[in-house]
Amino acid sequence: MSAAATLTPATSPVESLGIMLRALKLPAFARYAEEIAQKAEREGWTFGRYLHHLAELEIHERRRRRIERFLHESELPREKTLATLKRSKLPVKVAKTLPSLCEGAFVERGDNVLAFGLPGRGKTHVVCAIGHELVQRGHRVLFTPTFALVQRLLAAKRDLRLEKELAILDRYDAVILDDIGYVQQDRDEMEVLFTFLAERYERRSVIITSNLLFSQWDRIFKDPMTTAAAIDRLVHHSVVLEMTGPSIRADEAEQATKETKTTTTETTTTTNSKQSTEEVDGEI
Repeated sequence: MSAAATLTPATSPVESLGIMLRALKLPAFARYAEEIAQKAEREGWTFGRYLHHLAELEIHERRRRRIERFLHESELPREKTLATLKRSKLPVKVAKTLPSLCEGAFVERGDNVLAFGLPGRGKTHVVCAIGHELVQRGHRVLFTPTFALVQRLLAAKRDLRLEKELAILDRYDAVILDDIGYVQQDRDEMEVLFTFLAERYERRSVIITSNLLFSQWDRIFKDPMTTAAAIDRLVHHSVVLEMTGPSIRADEAEQATKETKTTTTETTTTTNSKQSTEEVDGEI
């Protein structure tokens, strides 16, 4: 039965309006219609302004829900955002390039972002921060360890649904492949990974982190021709981030150790001082 059919003569105009707006999938209109109508009457709004204001609320609510949905499905680590990124520890070139990447123009062009560096240099945090900013701008993003994506594609190939799985992944404007260098040296894995990269070439963006330089990618793709073809597709339209410098994780661990030692020393000093005072008081 339609929403209109549920209306009865006893239904007030306000109630019937709410029912019809929900049927039209305008929840913000339905939620705020009466409240905004009262405000419009008090302030003497025109009917056009009233409708315009409700339309703005509806658009805002839809955008908020869409971003919440995109963020949930992205599987991005919630703590690795631009706000928590210690940009002062980034290489100068990376810090200068980061704002433009967060704007997302590269996604609209189908370009790639490749972050290289030794472990602990902040590669994953940087690409996740970019991913979060892309989601806020309305882009669909998927974050996944490379090995997990490869296993997902292998399972799809085994079940004869690889093409369908690639179509599902194609819905994402950007796919973040973390730690591509940790893919196992297996020919089947190499083939599905190459197929994925080839399918997205010049259409959809990939964002990759790697501990291995391009010269070492034969460990991933095994075959020299396949390695060269994969690198060629990735580099053709890409931004390369070289994550140089000392290990951020090592620096943070060292700082945490120093803070722990300082806290322990201060606690010990305070305790000894208190004991000495108590002994003196006892003698007095």
